[in-house]
Amino acid sequence: MAEAHQAVAFQFTITPEGIDLQLSHQALRQVYLSGVRSWKKRLSRLKNNFITGVYPASPSSWLFVVIAILATMYTRSDPSMGLICPSFYTCQTVVSAVLFSTLLWLSLIFTMRLCLKQLLSYHRWMFEQHGKLSNTTKIWALVRIFSGRKPLLYSYQGSLPNLPVPAIKDTVKRYLESVLPLMSASEFERMKSLARDFESGLGNRLQWYLKLKALWAANYVSDWWEEYIYLRSRGPIMVNSNYYGMDFLYVTPTPIQAARAGNTLHALLLYRRKLNREEIKPVSCTIIPLCAAQCERIFNTTRIPGEETEITGINNSLSLLNSDYLAIYHRGRYFRLWMYNAGRLLSPREIEYQIQRILDDPSPPSAGEEKLGALTAGDRVPWAQARKQFFNSGINKRSLDCIEKAAFFVTLDDDEQGMMGNDPDGSLDRYAKSLLHGKCYDRWFDKSFSVVIYKNGKTGLNAEHSWADAPVVAHLWEYVLATDSFQLGYNEEGHCKGDINPNLPKPQRLSWDIPQECQEQISESLEVAKALADDVDFHVFPFRDFGKWQIKKFRLSPDAFIQMALQLAYYRDKGMFCLTYEASMTRLFREGRTETVRSCTSESFLCYFEDHCRRLFRQACDKHQHLYRLAMTGAGIDRHLFCLYVVSKYLGVESPFLKEVLSEPWRLSTSQTPFQNVELFDLVNHPEYISCGGGFGPVADDGYGVAYIILGENMINFHVSCKHSCAQTDSHKFGAQIRRALLDLLALFCPDQNEPTIAGNPQTKKDL
Repeated sequence: MAEAHQAVAFQFTITPEGIDLQLSHQALRQVYLSGVRSWKKRLSRLKNNFITGVYPASPSSWLFVVIAILATMYTRSDPSMGLICPSFYTCQTVVSAVLFSTLLWLSLIFTMRLCLKQLLSYHRWMFEQHGKLSNTTKIWALVRIFSGRKPLLYSYQGSLPNLPVPAIKDTVKRYLESVLPLMSASEFERMKSLARDFESGLGNRLQWYLKLKALWAANYVSDWWEEYIYLRSRGPIMVNSNYYGMDFLYVTPTPIQAARAGNTLHALLLYRRKLNREEIKPVSCTIIPLCAAQCERIFNTTRIPGEETEITGINNSLSLLNSDYLAIYHRGRYFRLWMYNAGRLLSPREIEYQIQRILDDPSPPSAGEEKLGALTAGDRVPWAQARKQFFNSGINKRSLDCIEKAAFFVTLDDDEQGMMGNDPDGSLDRYAKSLLHGKCYDRWFDKSFSVVIYKNGKTGLNAEHSWADAPVVAHLWEYVLATDSFQLGYNEEGHCKGDINPNLPKPQRLSWDIPQECQEQISESLEVAKALADDVDFHVFPFRDFGKWQIKKFRLSPDAFIQMALQLAYYRDKGMFCLTYEASMTRLFREGRTETVRSCTSESFLCYFEDHCRRLFRQACDKHQHLYRLAMTGAGIDRHLFCLYVVSKYLGVESPFLKEVLSEPWRLSTSQTPFQNVELFDLVNHPEYISCGGGFGPVADDGYGVAYIILGENMINFHVSCKHSCAQTDSHKFGAQIRRALLDLLALFCPDQNEPTIAGNPQTKKDL
């Protein structure tokens, strides 16, 4: 609000008597409150930086060390071995003691952090069976002692280990094992020859540069991964890169659009406040903290288009000048909505009131405004050129800056979405497509995330992928859903709780002056985006026949079980196996992001066709779990080979092995969405309050994208995507194959099962 009044805060007129200066006291007060709030954020960040800097010690421990040193000196002992002035009662002695205590305290902190980093570098515990821990792992459990009592969100960042660079021979060996079931004997021998030449020749040279980078950088993968996989991509990010998250599956807390927006937007800004104060509990894997670096760019972040490469910028959270407003789209108009008034966050009821003002605004969109967002949905080069030519100055630049600097983007959608009673399956499919691409112009796909509020009260979000991975956004969204329903709530009429302040300033319409040439580019981008969106075939379905409880009862990993079912489903659908991508995280390391688990293995291949498939199936699940753990602990395949390929390009050398490896298509791309904030939901007393998870578009033109989320003990939700343009893929057909595969695999472990081959007719590897 302060920015809105700055233009009228100072007004003056020149008269014969001199200059008549007029001040707007209300505007000056808003400017003052905005400055106070900014300085409070600065002081809070400085305090948190200090607390994080001395972690795992606490600031109060300094006083304890000083008192201990002074007490020791009182007994006529000199713990400094002559560094402190021997005369106890002088000011110089006390100052010397305090300085010595401070140096000792800092030395102890350095030692504790070094010990903590070494403990966090130990990952053998992941490969040991439950109940059969080694003595080393039992001693390693002392990590709890060095973990401190109340860590802040970023307390562990300085103690997390760097991602290690695997040995060339280990990566090549694992790669050859992964392609063995997918190649003929002659193809495999040729690939093995290429791998052998690479390992003994060029690979060692490239590895040397990679190890040099690992010594210098916090993570040898993440910056190149973000730049070359995301920011240098010149095709549309809509569908191809962005992903989505859904609302509750069975429940809509209120059917009133403005009310749902009030609670949702308020909860999002509560999360941002906790994030700024670092009050969010660090996410951990068992007792090991995960890297939180991606959380820094959740809010106030926008992807800026470029002709060759792009940047993920305008993150004001790092400079403590968080935007106090949101950019909102409704019926072709863009609005700026201030979320603070008189130095405080608007209540949910006040936000509802402001949103209703936008919904009731009858003004039409200006020329070219309605479909402006299509520029972010089409190819990146035309958008970069249009941004430079038409949005580089004047009113267009100011309005575009407002969108790009907003905390996040909001779309008030006139459609109704969610699971509808008359067509539950088809309505979920339409809901997924709406969140993934909408109308191709009513989302701002460059924003870190865009919240969608539908007419019937359903919500969802669309997230840009370059700045962070899905678990970070899922953690945010789970908090929002839980806060909306279980903490904020609604009154009996379905409105937000609280009172309305009728004196709030109206939401501000953004103004545009879009020339005809730019409108033509918008139309071209929209045509590209619509062709891409119309080609997406989506199927979302909840699987309720059984869940992780039944799988764990047979001492199997739920994730491995589902991955084996996906392999079987793909074989039944295509009559063959394929290179399969499963996303794993590497956030056990500093600035870690993801690694690939190659789920199709020789063990999974054999278990479907050989006799004794129950035993072989267990071996396949165990192998998958082993590969998943290797990926998590920095011993994966694909990120190492990717970085070696980048180094080869910098050096201007060609590697036939790397070129072939990186050109292999992922026809089955899968990802599990983790359910992290379990404590915020009561699935026992309120089982209907479960999210449907989220999904993404197909990676290959002739392949499938499959996202799944394991909810509670008896439910798994699947999101299946492919393309209509490929006659060999059908999302509904593949969804049916997944259902059938899950049931067939579970039947293996029923007491009356006679262990037939799972795939149907008995065949051996040799026959195939």
